[in-house]
Amino acid sequence: MKVLKFGGTSVGSSKNINKVISILDTYSKEGKVACVVSAVGGITDKLLLAGRQAQAKDASFNDTFETIKSTHFSIIKELNPENNEGILAYAEEKLGALHSLLEGIFLINEVSPKTSDKLVSFGELLSSYIIAETMKNRGLSATRKNSQELVVTNSNFTKAEVDYKVTNSNIKRYFESAEESITILPGFIANSALGEQTTLGRGGSDFTAAIVAAALKVEQLEIWTDVSGMFTTNPKMVKQAYPIKTISYQEAMELSHFGAKVLYPPTVQPVLDLEIPIHIKNTMAPEAVGTIISKDANGTSSPVKGISNISNIALLTLEGSGMVGIPGFSKRLFETLSNEKINVILITQASSEHSICLGIEEKDVEIAKTAIDITFENEIALHKIEPLTVETGLSIVALVGDNMKNHQGISGKMFSSLGKNNINIRAIAQGASERNISIVIEDSDVKKALNTLHEVFFESITKQLNVFITGVGNVGERLVEQIRQQKKYLKENLKINLRVTGLSNSRTMVFDESGIPLKHWKSLLADGEKASLQGFFEKSKALNLRNSIFVDVTANADVASLYANYLRESIAVVACNKIACSSDFANYKELKRLSLKYNAPFLFETNVGAGLPIIDTLNNLVASGDKVTSIQAVLSGSLNFVFNNFNDSTKFYDVVKQAGAEGYTEPDPRIDLSGVDVARKILILARESGVEMNLEDIENTSFLSPSGQESGTVEEFYKTLIADETHYQALYASAKTKNAQLKYVAKFDNGKASVGLQEIPEGHPFYNLEGSDNIVMFYTERYSQQPMIVKGAGAGADVTASGLFADIIRLGND
Repeated sequence: MKVLKFGGTSVGSSKNINKVISILDTYSKEGKVACVVSAVGGITDKLLLAGRQAQAKDASFNDTFETIKSTHFSIIKELNPENNEGILAYAEEKLGALHSLLEGIFLINEVSPKTSDKLVSFGELLSSYIIAETMKNRGLSATRKNSQELVVTNSNFTKAEVDYKVTNSNIKRYFESAEESITILPGFIANSALGEQTTLGRGGSDFTAAIVAAALKVEQLEIWTDVSGMFTTNPKMVKQAYPIKTISYQEAMELSHFGAKVLYPPTVQPVLDLEIPIHIKNTMAPEAVGTIISKDANGTSSPVKGISNISNIALLTLEGSGMVGIPGFSKRLFETLSNEKINVILITQASSEHSICLGIEEKDVEIAKTAIDITFENEIALHKIEPLTVETGLSIVALVGDNMKNHQGISGKMFSSLGKNNINIRAIAQGASERNISIVIEDSDVKKALNTLHEVFFESITKQLNVFITGVGNVGERLVEQIRQQKKYLKENLKINLRVTGLSNSRTMVFDESGIPLKHWKSLLADGEKASLQGFFEKSKALNLRNSIFVDVTANADVASLYANYLRESIAVVACNKIACSSDFANYKELKRLSLKYNAPFLFETNVGAGLPIIDTLNNLVASGDKVTSIQAVLSGSLNFVFNNFNDSTKFYDVVKQAGAEGYTEPDPRIDLSGVDVARKILILARESGVEMNLEDIENTSFLSPSGQESGTVEEFYKTLIADETHYQALYASAKTKNAQLKYVAKFDNGKASVGLQEIPEGHPFYNLEGSDNIVMFYTERYSQQPMIVKGAGAGADVTASGLFADIIRLGND
């Protein structure tokens, strides 16, 4: 004997019902089948709506009724294009009775629990009859048995309690004599011992199926729905979620209690003692394996089986010094809620007994607060306790697994991963069984929390990074291309799933939560919305994605001023923009502080030396306890390119233009040629070595002509280069007579820093520096005689992009 149950979605259309019939036909070839069905999808809600409308004297209940009627008539005609008169007649009769009931409710202005049970029973009565008669029309051995004739309950309407002794006897007796291969049973509905129509409460169709399965002691109960089993978490919020193959009864009940919609918790009870497995299957994909719920289902290496969530939760907090050591407070509190029929979903109490926190459904808040304040009115008046505190807009997220108690560090991993993503935990509850760790968080953080926890416990080998890039000019474009080329490599070899989720230039910006298709990013960006620095930040914040990284590929002070905002939202910042780290020392320190406080890395390796590991090397020296005594460096790839290509047979103007065309200088070359860029770089190195210093403290000796220094625009500046060619030729001639090379050198020594053009003699480490290469010599207490040297390409779009990319990858490896 097989017992199957099909939910509302499974019987929600003629197309789906045909799939149900096909499954039942296949099963019936192996033996007899009992099939419990729900009402057609959405019909129960419409029945309740019509009842509320009628009760409120709202004549639109007639419109809702007509929708219910047309839905059923359409399904009947689609399933039975011919020979449908009998089914239509039954439906007409039942729907007539329904309309009469609604008219009665309209007249008396009331829906009692008893009337409500009668009202909603029409859904299952209609669906079960339609399915059974359709099967008969197709020549299948099928019948419909009204569950109200089998399942007997008390008179607790809307959530009746089953009389198992009578019910089990009725079920056994009926199926012992049943001749048809397939018996269709309406779920959810029953009759009291007095013959009154009752219902089994929310999820009652699952419950009916479990009752039948337990009474017949079948080998397995199958619950057919519209998903392929119980998932590791909500697949609508976490794309990487997947079905759990096996799970224990207790784990299934915990997940269902905390929001997993596939199974109604009481369903488990009738089959629990008999250890009858429950198999969750997908009507739309019958071949899918699904989930088996059984007594012992520990066939997995992961201690965590699933993550579930409940939204629209309110947190009630009762606290006060008058509670400490006084018995009875908890009893009075829970008794008050019980009297109001308010379900408590989560409880947590401080060991000091100073406060009790409760999680309830948000819809019950007003009733709960009023009742509790009345109960403790005297204590509140005497200031022994505070008036009840209510917080709304919350959700519960629960981590569930039988084996969690045998693994150390589960809660630590849970809380640290959420903390790194700026998810604030408002309350925590963990049972003594350690099967469940529940937390209360903001509703707005649920999606990020589920994705974060799923990645940690179910995708631990792969880390997803969500990157938002501002500035897709020369360097930014190369960065996007490098990411596109390396995406597959990163996933396969470094276990990093890198997605570009936001892009912006000075005109437009575009976002895609699931990742911008990088093959088409240019056209997508061109068609994007109008760009706004604040808007880009607000959108990045609103998406609220885990492991978010903001990448600044500009030289814009306004962009740099927003770093603090990103860090406060636990969004990491990666920047080649030097303005922030060379700004006022107080701002530099504040960014460092925010980075630590909000667990949001702030990386700026490309501020000095493009892709060279200069800052990383310096940080490692300092972290290992070494002390920097002196730094000597050529830090401008732009200036090095200029002076390596300038001689007495070239013009300084032409070389500067070439440097700009090849991407070695900023659009405004004065930023590079004035030495300000180099000054910023040595300032950043000095600060990273532990010295407090500002830009104005650095001595900057300019090599530009007086008119070049005073030029007001870029165009005027280029004109001065032509006019003052003799000035620049004189610099070259002076170095040549000494067999020296012109290098723009940055120095830091004894707490002082300077930058300026120098004539480097032959034999000096800087002398043979070619092209746009940079070189840095660190003299430290450990490297006092022979410095630590870092040398290589220090400018250019590709190497700068690779430096930014390296910082992004570093975050993925953290």
